[in-house]
Amino acid sequence: MSLLLVTTALSVVMLLVLSSLAGSKVAGIREWGQANALAIIALLLFASRGVLPDLLSIEVANALYLGTIALMYAGFRRHLGLPVPRGLLLGGALAALAGVVVFHHLAESLAMRVVSVSCYHAAVYFAIFATLRGRVDGRLRYPFAFTRSAALVLGIGHAVRGAFHAVEAYAPVSLLEPSTANLVFLAIGTLALPALTLGAVMMANARVISETAYAADHDHLTGAPSRRAFFAIAERELARAQRHAGGLGLLLVDADHFKRINDTYGHGVGDQVLRDLAERTREAIRKIDHFARLGGEEFAVLLPDAGLEAARAVAERLRAALDRSAAATPSGHGVTYTVSIGLAMLEEGDTFASLMARADAALYAAKAGGRNMVVCAEGTGLGYT
Repeated sequence: MSLLLVTTALSVVMLLVLSSLAGSKVAGIREWGQANALAIIALLLFASRGVLPDLLSIEVANALYLGTIALMYAGFRRHLGLPVPRGLLLGGALAALAGVVVFHHLAESLAMRVVSVSCYHAAVYFAIFATLRGRVDGRLRYPFAFTRSAALVLGIGHAVRGAFHAVEAYAPVSLLEPSTANLVFLAIGTLALPALTLGAVMMANARVISETAYAADHDHLTGAPSRRAFFAIAERELARAQRHAGGLGLLLVDADHFKRINDTYGHGVGDQVLRDLAERTREAIRKIDHFARLGGEEFAVLLPDAGLEAARAVAERLRAALDRSAAATPSGHGVTYTVSIGLAMLEEGDTFASLMARADAALYAAKAGGRNMVVCAEGTGLGYT
């Protein structure tokens, strides 16, 4: 009885925690909250055995508790963007509930009622384990591992519980009988939901933190890394290049006459140009290069382990890929645009600010020289190679 009340209190706490995450719009929160709300009612009904009518403390309580695990599974599926097998969940729950009814009213057997619900719970816990298996990514690794492990342990526990009760000689007369095995199985059954909910909360929290970090480090329009993130990467690459006397190039890329595009076609079309520019840049640069949007129509590409000729080749390839002028795209599809690129190579004694200043001067020269061209900064290539 005490364990049921403690678990009820834990479900209340978990419901409050999940309610605090409702505004995050993380998928699965709603189902997990509904599961804990049902669990609170079900556990109170279980605890009222002998006080309330059996219909409430047995049939209704079991029906609600079967619904809790189904909702938890649905929440995990939705959290991962996977379809929820509603038919299988409903069919399995109805079969388990039918077993409860049959072995209560037609052939009284507490043991077989336990077997009926344990089979369903074990199947759903194993399904949760299978759903989460192998899905690890950065900050989500530990929450996924914890929840996956909890689901596996609970699945095995319910399978053993069902097998144990299937042997009538070992089956208890009452679920509240104070035997060691009964207490262990009761703990597995009642503490399962708080354990899974804790894992769900950890997963939701990790997802919120991951999405917040991504939003802080990426431009919302183009998906390119932000200026702040780029400068952090640049300082690391600069230190590495200076430590190993390696080459490091910087390209500053600016869309030509971008204000004219906005004024002529509207900011919506201007946004499409920036997204197109970002996508084509990702395809044109090397895999080891770093690309970011610095602001407005200006982008930057950092070229680690690159000498002057390699950097110049990347810059020219990028300029050609971004030459969406009428001459380069005779079909006339989309808004035409070109870019100007300033290139600077790391010199001995450079800071990133000085490297960027020289690239900016080269970009200004490309604009002044007629646009749609690459200009290398003066002195580029005399330092690290």
